[in-house]
Amino acid sequence: MDTNNLNVPITQKLGAVLFADVVGYSRLMSENELDTYNALKSLLSKLEVTCAKYNGRVIEVRGDGILALFETATSAVEFGVELHQIASEHNHTRTENQRIKFRAGVHLGEILIDERGIHGDNVNIAARLQEIAEPERVYVSSAVYDQVCNRLRYGYEFLGPKQLKNIVSPISTYCVRSEVAGATMAGTMRPELTMDILERPDTPSVAVLPFSSNNGDESDNWIAEGLTDDIIMNLSKFRNLFIIARNSSFFFKAQAMPPKEAAQRLNVRYIARGSVRRSASRIRITAELVDANTERTIWGERFDRNIDDIFDILDEVTECIVAATAVMIESHEKQRMIQAVPADLEAYGSVLQGQHHIFKYTRNDNRKAQDFYQSALERDGRYARAAAALSRTLNIDWRYSWAEDPSSALDKALSLAQRSIELDPTDARGFGELGYVHLYRKEHDAAIQSYQRALALNPNDADMHSDFADALAHYGDNETAITHIQQAMRLNPYFPDQYLWHLGGAYYNLRRYDDVIETVNKMNNPTEGQRMLAASYAQLGQTDLARQITDKHRAAHPNFSLTRWATVQPDRLEEDTQHFVEGLKKAGF
Repeated sequence: MDTNNLNVPITQKLGAVLFADVVGYSRLMSENELDTYNALKSLLSKLEVTCAKYNGRVIEVRGDGILALFETATSAVEFGVELHQIASEHNHTRTENQRIKFRAGVHLGEILIDERGIHGDNVNIAARLQEIAEPERVYVSSAVYDQVCNRLRYGYEFLGPKQLKNIVSPISTYCVRSEVAGATMAGTMRPELTMDILERPDTPSVAVLPFSSNNGDESDNWIAEGLTDDIIMNLSKFRNLFIIARNSSFFFKAQAMPPKEAAQRLNVRYIARGSVRRSASRIRITAELVDANTERTIWGERFDRNIDDIFDILDEVTECIVAATAVMIESHEKQRMIQAVPADLEAYGSVLQGQHHIFKYTRNDNRKAQDFYQSALERDGRYARAAAALSRTLNIDWRYSWAEDPSSALDKALSLAQRSIELDPTDARGFGELGYVHLYRKEHDAAIQSYQRALALNPNDADMHSDFADALAHYGDNETAITHIQQAMRLNPYFPDQYLWHLGGAYYNLRRYDDVIETVNKMNNPTEGQRMLAASYAQLGQTDLARQITDKHRAAHPNFSLTRWATVQPDRLEEDTQHFVEGLKKAGF
C-alpha cells in the first residue's frame, strides 16, 4: 500500500457535472478502428477548448467519453447543447454509418475532489443520466432544471422519475429541447398536478400505451406510433368510453411499467398495449387488453397480414378492444368510426410519418410534417385527414411567425380545413382546424360553432377541449372556458404548457390575477407566459416584480410590439383587449 495516498487532501465543492459518451462506439471501432480513433481524437480536442469557454474543464477522458466540471448548471447545459452542434458539424464530411454522435447527462450537487479527479454519488448520477439519454440529447436532473429553466430559453420535456443503475432513489429527469422556437408547446409531464384531477370516471376507462416496434429499426417507429395514435383516435369517438389522450399515453413509451402501475398512475381500469413487427411485405401486430383491477388479460390477439391490409388490422384491433370492454355501441356511433381510407397506402404512411414530427413543435419538425402531409395529398387528393393536418402546420407557421406571408398562411389554412370537411364531414379534425382559423380571423361565432361540431363528433379529444376553451375565453365566456380546460386536463393529465396558457388567459379576463400567477408559474417553460405574468403582477400593484419580468421578455423578444399585438389579439370584446393592454403598459411594455 502507498501510505502517501492516505494523506492526499480531499475537498468538497458544489458543481455541475457533465458526462458525455459516444453512441455505438464499439461498432464504429470494429468497422474502422483507425479512422474512428483519429476522428474522435480531433473532436475531443475541439470539445476541450470549447469547454473552457463555458468556464468548465474536462476532468477526464474515459475512452469514448468525457467527464467535465462546471461552476454553474447553466454553463454545463449550454456546453452540452454546443457539444452536439460541434459533433454535427464534424459529421458533415462523414458517411451516415460513420458519424460520431454523443449523448450527455448533467447533474448538480456536492462532489469530492482530489488529485485524481472528481468522485461521489453526484458524479455517478450524471454518468447514469447519460446512459439513458437519447442520441444527440442532453438529459438533466431536476436539480439542474430548477437552475436553468428560467435562465436558458430551451424547452424542457419532463420524462418522469427514472430509476438509474446503482442509484438508490429515482431521479426526476428532463430532456433539453434545444430547438428554441415553439419548444414551450411541446408535451410535458406534470405528475404533481394529477392527484387533484384524476378521479376514475363512471364510464369504462381505457389507456392505450404506445405499441412497441420490434424491428430494432428507428425508422419503423412511426408505424407503431401511428397505429397507437389511430387506435386512440378511433376509440375516442365513442361517447361511452373514457380514453386517455395521446401525449399522456406516450409518457409511458420509454418506461418498462407493469399495466397495473400505469393504470394506477392514470386512474383507468383497462390498459391496451401491443407490438409491431414488419418485414418487407408483411406486418405482424400483437395486441392485448388488461383489466388492471385483476391484472388479467381479458383479450389478446395476433394479426399477421400483408402490409396492404393495415387498415383492416386497425379496425379489427379497435373493434376488439371496444368489444372486450363490453361497451354497447349504437349503430350510428359505429358508423362514424369508419374512416375514409386513402386510395394509396403510401399516402397513409406519409400522414403517419407527419404525425411523428408535428407533435415536436419546432420549425424544422413542422416543415418536415408539412412535407409529409403535402406528399399524402399529392398521392390522394381526397384524403381528408391529410388536408386537416396540413392546415394545422400552416396555423403553427402563422402562430410562431415562421411563414414568410402570415396572412396567406391563414388563408391557406382556412381553405384546407374547409376542404377536409367537404371530403369527410364525420372527422372532427377538420372542424377543429376550421374553428382555430376562424378564431384568429376574428370570426368568433363561426369559431365557436366549428368547435362545437368537432366535440360532438369526438367528445374525448383533450386538445380539442383546450383549443375550444381558448376560443371561449376570447369570446368572453371565461367560466365555460375553465370548465373545458379542466375536462382537457382530466382526459390528458400529462398536459402541455398550452393548457396552462389557455387557463391563465381565462383567469386574467376574470381579474383573478393570483390564479394567473399560480397557473403560469406551473409551466415547464414560462417564457411565453411572461406577458400574462407581468400584466397580473402589475394589476396587483407589484410593479417592481412586473418590470423585472418585462425586462426578461424584452431580452427574449426584442421585436415585440404592443401596438401590433393588440391588433392581432382575437378578443370579441374590446374591453378584454384593453384590459390586457392596460396591464402590459403598467408593467412597462
